[in-house]
Amino acid sequence: MAIDIPRIPLGDWIEGGLDFLTSEYSIVTRGISRFTQTGINALNDALMWLPEWALMALVALLCWRLSGARLAIGSVLGLLLIWNLGLWDPMIESLTLVVIATIVAVVIALPLGILAAVSDRFYSLIMPVLDFMQTMPAFVYLIPAIPFFGIGSVSAIFATVIFSMPPAIRFTTLGIRQVPKDLVEAADAFGSTRSQKLIKVQLPLSLPTIMAGINQTIMLALSMVVIAAMIGADGLGNEVWKAIQRLRPGDGFEAGIAVVILAMILDRLTQALRKTKRAK
Repeated sequence: MAIDIPRIPLGDWIEGGLDFLTSEYSIVTRGISRFTQTGINALNDALMWLPEWALMALVALLCWRLSGARLAIGSVLGLLLIWNLGLWDPMIESLTLVVIATIVAVVIALPLGILAAVSDRFYSLIMPVLDFMQTMPAFVYLIPAIPFFGIGSVSAIFATVIFSMPPAIRFTTLGIRQVPKDLVEAADAFGSTRSQKLIKVQLPLSLPTIMAGINQTIMLALSMVVIAAMIGADGLGNEVWKAIQRLRPGDGFEAGIAVVILAMILDRLTQALRKTKRAK
C-alpha cells in the first residue's frame, strides 16, 4: 500500500514571502530603483557623449600603460569592428550595466570576504550560501528582480549582482587566509592591532588573489548580458535576443562576437592590473 506523503508547499511559501517583501518594502525598492537608474543614465550618457575615437584612444592608452602595445592594438581593432558592425551604442549600454553591477558586487563582496577570512563562524555560515548562489540557475534570479524593481536595467543589475558576487567573496577570503602565518605573527609581535594587521599586511599581500576574484565577477556579469535582455535590459544582449526572436542568426552572431570582444578587453585589463599589483 502506497503511503500518501503530503507535498511540501515550498513554492507557495516563496511566493508568499516575495509578495510580503514587495508590498511591505515597496518604498525602499522604488527608492533603490530610482537611484540605480539615475546612476545608469549618468554613466551611459557620459560614455555616449564621448566620440568613438576618443573612447578608443582612452582604452588604447589604458591597455598600453597596463599591458603593452599588443593589447592596445588588439583592443582598438576589436572596438573598430564593433563600431563597423553598428553595435557601438549597444556595446556602451552593456558596458554600463557590467561596470555598475561589478562595482555594487565588489562593494558588497569585499567586506563579506574579509569577515569570512577573520571569522571561522561566519566562514562556515556563508560558504553554503555561496554554494547555493553559484549553483542556482541564472534565470531564477530574474524572478525576484521583476516584482522588486520592475522590467528594465535595474532588475538586470540586481540579478547580475547576485549571480556574479560569489567569486569575489571566495577569492577575498582565500587571499587573506593564504597570507603566510609567519608574516601575521611578525605583525602581532610588533604590536599591530587587528585593523592595522589587516590593512597593512593581509590585504596588500592578498590583493592579486582579490583581483582574480574581481576578474571572475566581471566575466560572470558579462555572461548575464543576454539573460538580462529577457527582462528588458538594453545592450548587446538585447541585440542577441531580437535576433533569436526574428530568426536572424547573422545578427545574433555579430552581437555575440561584440560581447566576446568586450569580455576579452575587460579580462586582459583586469589580468594586467593583477600582474601590476603583484609586481609591486
